[in-house]
Amino acid sequence: MAKTKNLFYRADQFICMEQQKTSRIPEFYKKTIEERLSIVADFAGLTQEEVALLKNFGNLDPKIASSMIENVIGAMSYPFAVAVNFLINGRDYLVPMVLEEASVVAAASNAARVMRRDGGIKSKATQPVMIGQIQVVGVKDPWHKRMVVLEHKDEIIQRANEVDPVLVKFGGGARDVEARVVEGPRGPMLVVHLLVDVRDAMGANAVNTMAEKVAPIIERLTGGRVLLRIISNLADRRLVRSWVKVYKEDIGGEEVVDAIVEAWAFAAADPYRAATHNKGIMNGVIAVALATAQDHRAIEAGAHAYAARTGKYLPLSTWEKDRDGNLVGSLEMPMAVGTIGGATKVHPVAKVALKILGVKTATELAEVMGAVGLAQNFAALRALATEGIQRGHMRLHARNLAIMAGATGDIVDRVVEIMVSENKINFAYAQELVSKLSKEGRA
Repeated sequence: MAKTKNLFYRADQFICMEQQKTSRIPEFYKKTIEERLSIVADFAGLTQEEVALLKNFGNLDPKIASSMIENVIGAMSYPFAVAVNFLINGRDYLVPMVLEEASVVAAASNAARVMRRDGGIKSKATQPVMIGQIQVVGVKDPWHKRMVVLEHKDEIIQRANEVDPVLVKFGGGARDVEARVVEGPRGPMLVVHLLVDVRDAMGANAVNTMAEKVAPIIERLTGGRVLLRIISNLADRRLVRSWVKVYKEDIGGEEVVDAIVEAWAFAAADPYRAATHNKGIMNGVIAVALATAQDHRAIEAGAHAYAARTGKYLPLSTWEKDRDGNLVGSLEMPMAVGTIGGATKVHPVAKVALKILGVKTATELAEVMGAVGLAQNFAALRALATEGIQRGHMRLHARNLAIMAGATGDIVDRVVEIMVSENKINFAYAQELVSKLSKEGRA
């Protein structure tokens, strides 16, 4: 437990008293943002400058922030960028991206530029069907009760659809029921899946509410006890498939094509490489997810679970050489996104991002995100297989160091060029160069 020292004057001497700090703060959530921030500042010893940083909510209204999550004391900004050159399904897009990693936006834009032939990247999303899981324990004859549940599927679907008539009105709603017997460390359990078409929503709230609604029916049919009733983030009924042909002459010939295919083969053979391969895909996907206020944690979890669905962790994309020597790539992954509800319709910048993107449905958004993931993957593989990925990263890193060292204007570019040309990219050298060049400018 952290401690602070308070000094009290008594009887001509200072007495040092140790005062305990505690994170036990009753009804902290009921306090105003200012009150909470004051408590945190006192606890952590924040300076006035640090408090001012947290108080700067930028383009997010404090009231909206407090409506989104609990115990808000401030806001944190990430860069909001736009990737250019994207042609997806024959349509041009400017793609908003929010992230902190250098070179991702530039790489995506450059990849999209060489993918514009033949109508650009093709992308197709399946129907927006999410899975609600209902866990049933204490069933003596789970295989028999599985059949009983399926026999009453129509009753379960009808009850589920009573929950959300608006969703049903717009063409969505519960579509099917599945039942599985799952062997676990505590013995077999019956798991019922409720398949729900959630239309343009991500769907968590609708699916969870429906699962809650049908739980009593499941208990009556099985004689068991329902425990969990919750959406699955392994959205393997809600996939996006994206594919593209990259012409060999646009990327340096068949030698480069072969190198990229070999790099993909490494990921297909080795899960240690596959994890980083897929991270490159998610660099693009999650940047768009953040810009449009999607549940990026759900997307990430679903992607990696899908990559491991065969029992071996595999790349989400495949790269091959066609009979003409061109590079062809494809990607398949879950993509549970929404354009209505949740933070997407609450955060003002997310609304702007969707307007820039110009998508009308969650299906179209999924198709764009799949295409961005494929382009980002190609960019990373090309860099790794040819010049090495560090070249672009280090130039941007050098720029960040120059700015951190106090460089402004033309001095930034001069510091970057010197550090890159000398392959000496560190903060101490950036400070030295900034000092030297600034003095020369004043002389």
